[in-house]
Order: sequence, then structure tokens, then C-alpha cells
Amino acid sequence: MDEPLKVAHRISLADVYRVLFTLLSAGIGLVLAYGGGQLLVLGGSAYYLLAGLAYIGLAVLFFLRKSSALPASTVVFAATCLWALYDAPHVGYWDMLPRLVVPAILFTLSLWLAALFPNVRPDARRWSCWGGLAVFAGLIGTLVAAFFPHGTIANPDALSPEAKMAQAGKVEGAENWEFFGRSASGTRFAPYSQITPDNVGQLKVAWVYRTGRRVSGSGFGTDENTPQQIGNVLYSCTPENVITAIDADTGQKIWKFDPHAVTAEHVSCRGVGYYDMDTDTSLTQEQKASDTAPDCHQRILVSSVDARLFALDAHSGKVCSGFGNAGFVDLKKQMGPTENSKRYHPTAVPVVMGHLAVIGGWVRDIMPGEPSGVVRAYDVRDGSLAWAWDVGHPDNTQAPAEDQTYTLSTPNMWTVPTYDKELNLVYLPTGNGPPDYWGGDRNAVNNRFGAAVVAVDAATGQTRWVSQLIHHDVWDYDLPSQPVMYDVTNAQGEKIPSLIQTTKTGHIFVLDRRTGKPVTEVVEKPVATEPAAQGEHLSPTQPFSVGMPTIGADPLSEGAMWGVSTFDQLYCRIMFKSSVYEGPFTPPGEKPYIEWPSLLGGMNWGGISIDENSGLMFVNDMRMPLRMSLVTRENAKKFKVSTDEVPGFMGTIRPQLAGPYGGVKIDILQSPLAVPCNTPPFGTMTAIDLHTKKIVWQVPMGTVQDLGPLGIKTHLPVPIGMPTLGGPTSTASGLVFFAGTQDYYLRALDSKTGREVWKQRLPVGAVAAPLIYRSPKTGREYVVISAGGASHSPDVGDYIIAYALPEGVSAH
Repeated sequence: MDEPLKVAHRISLADVYRVLFTLLSAGIGLVLAYGGGQLLVLGGSAYYLLAGLAYIGLAVLFFLRKSSALPASTVVFAATCLWALYDAPHVGYWDMLPRLVVPAILFTLSLWLAALFPNVRPDARRWSCWGGLAVFAGLIGTLVAAFFPHGTIANPDALSPEAKMAQAGKVEGAENWEFFGRSASGTRFAPYSQITPDNVGQLKVAWVYRTGRRVSGSGFGTDENTPQQIGNVLYSCTPENVITAIDADTGQKIWKFDPHAVTAEHVSCRGVGYYDMDTDTSLTQEQKASDTAPDCHQRILVSSVDARLFALDAHSGKVCSGFGNAGFVDLKKQMGPTENSKRYHPTAVPVVMGHLAVIGGWVRDIMPGEPSGVVRAYDVRDGSLAWAWDVGHPDNTQAPAEDQTYTLSTPNMWTVPTYDKELNLVYLPTGNGPPDYWGGDRNAVNNRFGAAVVAVDAATGQTRWVSQLIHHDVWDYDLPSQPVMYDVTNAQGEKIPSLIQTTKTGHIFVLDRRTGKPVTEVVEKPVATEPAAQGEHLSPTQPFSVGMPTIGADPLSEGAMWGVSTFDQLYCRIMFKSSVYEGPFTPPGEKPYIEWPSLLGGMNWGGISIDENSGLMFVNDMRMPLRMSLVTRENAKKFKVSTDEVPGFMGTIRPQLAGPYGGVKIDILQSPLAVPCNTPPFGTMTAIDLHTKKIVWQVPMGTVQDLGPLGIKTHLPVPIGMPTLGGPTSTASGLVFFAGTQDYYLRALDSKTGREVWKQRLPVGAVAAPLIYRSPKTGREYVVISAGGASHSPDVGDYIIAYALPEGVSAH
């Protein structure tokens, strides 16, 4: 080709590049200038406006081939780097990503464009080429780094000598998983050591059972079930309470029971209760001999989503005919306007206390006059009411007169209580009295018992003590998880029989289970009470558990707002500055306000696990702020109304007939890419040494493989740390098993370090806690997970999957 034609061809490509860069830089500049101006008016950072104007200026300089374009671009990028270091709350990978990646891309393109200018000196041309390659290499390194965990905490010095020296305890004979948290204490600790950090990589699928649960249509629910294991049989439940007995070694069905339970709201079953009359020490031999149903000495107790309590023969699956009315008790009786269980039904496991079973229930919390939050105990032999804990009538522990109801709209207990056999107390973690987000007319009883741990005499139902963890709760901060019994040392070095309660606020409270007094330090701190909703009366202080680590509750700021890119980070900053945020316990109001931690958690219903040998406690959490506002009755008429559960009603309003208000608008504080606005991780697993009361390690849990921006599966295993549900299970061999991530994996972590030592792909996600048991027949140790789909995932299944080591694999 003739040389002039070659030059013309090269100039033509350079011009195309120059025009494209000009358009790109000008376009980015206009977006940043427009959004940055909005942010500045709201009192936010001036950087985005200045950067937008700078990029528009660079577009002009490069279009005109000005010699000053290259140094100007360098100055803009250097200033951006300095601003990023100044602006970010922490200098970390996720903090820097949205601040620097887009500017680095523009800087790289500008360096290469400058190298094509005909009037550039050779040394400057070389600098531009190599500088562009260096920044480009940095961008590639940034992309590669996304596939490694960030935001981890490693603090091995916090590990106590007791935890370091802990050895796996010897297990004699077969043991059962009788309760939701395995034992009555709720620690979800499996004292087995056949599967170890060294051999866990060899776990294989041992068997798969398909429950046949309904996976489509309205109200099919979420599979939150951890099966119970009694001897060589597992007992599982589906969200609609179909109970199956499964052979523990083969996964074969032994029997199935379907109560044909249906409801419109909050469809879930987290497990069943188990009662064995032969080992019950609360009955005399004469009482056992007089039992009218000798074929039901071992019973499965299950509460259904249509508000019935069933008793089944554990061996045959047949209803125990002497229990209640033909095998079941109607829990809706005298509860108020249940609307055939739509507004009330149990969601948690019946907890067996000798020959009594205690059960609470979920109550729709939309308006005054909702069903009662009463907690009741029934005799497992015949289904008769033993006592009722009704805060409206604390001295009357029996059912009201036939034409009366229990006290309506009282604090309820929708999660799992804990039974202390030694003290004969049952610990009830309560929610608040409905409605949720406005309490201007709450009475003294609801204010006293809402969001509290209440100790009740297990035999009589009489209140023994109350420890309130959130005052005048108008944030839907119901105590979500089972209280866990474990002895903890106080500041004086005394070992105290303790109760550990996690909360949606990220605080962990340790209470003396004899008295309810704090074992670790709790301080009443002032919180904002303005701007308040009309007619509201907020508490000026709230209890803060300063003697234990707080998980995922660092205060938000404009600088803590995040995005995948510069643009959605700017959007999130605008959303933050246009909202009311006064720190923890920001008062609800008519102007959009930020709830952080949100009613989603912090910690939620999955609870914790404690390695009873080492004293390490394992806690998973989620971090998703909400942007909310109360809507007056008049304005509520303008919105679509939904009563669906979070986050199904995002973008609508939920009815909230409270004082002057007719609804509450609830949205995740997120960018247009449907990514939360807070800096990752969005969910973690944390190990806390209960001897030192310090975090030993914290790691992000879950990747964007199955849920990414705009809800799209990225198929990329980027361990950003996703919101978690469900709970962990620990073992004596030093493992923590967990499946409650948004990607479809069951994982095992090293309990001393948090290092992931094994993971197995599941057919769908899982939010249930793993079950771990040792077969009394074969001696094999199994890890079982109920995989029915992650919360609000489009992929739903009906799998119960058991994993075990291959035959002959040694534990050492």
C-alpha cells in the first residue's frame, strides 16, 4: 500500500477513537455533573459535580488535540485517587472499587489516545503507552481480585487458651437430634469427630430424598426445615407440614402424614417436636401406666400453618386418637379474628418440656385488634391446655371464658423458645404488639413485654422475670431467634448459667438465665427521638450490649454508600442524603427514613451455634438497609396495597392502620441495579470466643453466582458476601457447616480460622440449618441439608440431601 494511504488510514482510526472517547468522557461528565449537583444541593460531597465538569473539559481538550489534555487527565485521575482515600470510611477493596474503576478506565483510554496525537514528544508518547498498559494491568488485577474474599477479619490473638486446647469429646452410644437446636440448650453442636477438616473434602452424596412438596402457586412457602433425628429415623416437614419419617442410612421413606394444611401468609415449617413417654421423668410410673394411648408412647408433635397442633405416633405416622379432637388441637380457638389462620398461626417448633409442649405463633401485625400473642402449653398426652401466658391477664394462666378471647394485639412469640429443665423455666423471645411501626397508643403491658426475653415457670405459666432488649419497638425488631443456654464468665471471672440472645440490631445479649440480669455489660444510651411521627412517644434511650461484639451495625454515612460503579454509588449517596438517618433507632416518620440494621437483620431466625468444647460461638448475619416512610390514611389511597411478607411488598405499601397512618412504604435502600447501597459484605459468618468476648474471625458468606445485579445470575463465584438466612451447625472436630447463602452451596468452614475447607453444589438454594448425626446402626456420620430454594429465589426444589464419607475413610 502507498505510504500516504497508510498514514491516512491510521489517522482515520485515531480520529474515530478520539471522537468515541470524547463522547464517552462528555457523557460520563454530564451524568456526574447532573447527579453531583443534586447531591451538593442536599449537602453531600462536591466531588461528583467537580469530576463531571472535569470530564466534560477533558472531552473538549482531547477533541481539539490540545497538548494540555494529557497532563489535565493525569491531574484529574490523581485528584480522584486522593479524594477516594479521603472519602472512603475504610481503605479496602470494595470501598475503592466504585470510586476508582470508572476513572481508571477513562484514564487508561486517555493515555492511549494522547499517544496517538501527532505533536506528542517521543518520551511522552512512550510514557502514555506504558502508563496506559500499567493502569490497564491494574484494572485486570482488580478484576482478578474480585474472586478472592475481602473484608475479612482475622484475630487469632482473641482465641483463648481454653479454645486453643479444646479437644473433641468422646461420644458414648447413639445420640439424638431431638430439638430445633439439637439439644434443649439450643447450641446446635454435633459432638462428633468422624468428619474432620482433613477429610471433609471427601464428603459425597449418600442419599437424596424428594419430599414432593408443592413448588408453585400462591403460598407454597419457603423450606426452613431442619429434620429431627431419633435413633435411625429422621422426621422432616415441608412448608405445608407434610411429615415424613426417613431411614437415616438409606433415605427411604418409612411413612408420610399430610394434614392438608393451607394458609395465605408466612408458610413455613422449621421442624417438629419429639416426645418419649418412656424416658419422661416428669410423670410417675402410675401416670404412664394410665395413658390412654399406649401405641403413642413416642410422639411427633407438629404445629400446622392452618393453626392446628397434631400428635403422631412416631413409629407409624398415625394420629394419636386420644390427643385433642381426633389427633389435633385447634389453636385458633379464642384467639380473636384469625381469618381462618391468615392472621395467626405457629411458625416455630413445638418445644417439649417434660409432658408439656409450649408453642407461640406468628400474628399479622397490621392494625389494632389483631389476634392475641398468647403463648400456650399443652399436655402432650391428651392435648389439654396446661397453661396460657397472656400478658393482658398475667394472673390468669387458664383459657378465658368460652365467650371471651385472649387479650388481642399483644406481643407474640413467633420463634423458638428454650426450656431450662434444671430451673424449670421456659424462655420466650417476644415481638412487639401490633401494629409494627407506630406505637403512640400502646399500653403499659405491651411496652413492658414487647421485644423482650421473658422467663416463665414451665409448670404454671407464671412470669418470673422480664428483660427487655428494645424499648417501645417501632422498627419491627422482634427478637427473632431461639435463646441459647451456655455458661459464660462475667467481668469478675464467675461462670454464670447464661442465656444468649441475638437480635436484628446486630447486638448480642448475654443474660443470667436465673434472673435476667446482664452477664456482659449492657449500657442504656441516648437515641434520637426526633423527627417523630405524629402522636408517637419514643424511648429516649435503648440498651446497647457493649460487653459483646456488635455484628454488621456500624453506623451509615454518605461515604459508606456503595455501588458497583461510580454512577450507582452516586445514586445511593443521593438517596442517603435525601433520607432521614439519625443513627441506630432512627425514628420512623412520614419523610423517608433509613432503618439500619433493618427489620431483615442483623441476625434473624436461624440463630447461632456454639462449639461446647471450645466456647466458640458462630453467628451469621445479613446487612440490608431499608428506606421506609409512614403514609397517612389519605395518602395511602394513592398506593398499591400488599400484605405480603418482606421483601415481597417492596415498592408497594403495607397496611399499617395506626393512629393517623394507613400504611408504611418499605424499600430496600438499593441502586437501580438492585444492589444494596451499603458497602459489602452483605452477609458474613463470625466466630466469637465466649471466654474473651472477642471476634476471632469474620468472613463474607456467599457469591453472586446465582444472584447478581438486577437479580441476574452472573455465574461468577465472586465472594462479595450475600445476605444470609438459616443458621450454622458446628462439630466437635472443628467444622462449621452452613448453607443459608444466596448461592446454591453447602459449605464447611474451619472453626478456628473461618477458612472454607469444602463446598458442595446444591440443586437449589437452602435456608435451613444443617442436621449432623451419627447413625446408631452403621456408625457413619451424616450431614443433611433440606434444600428447597433460597428465600425469594426463582429456583425452588424439594430435596433432602445427606452427605457422608466413603466407606473406610478414617477420621485421622
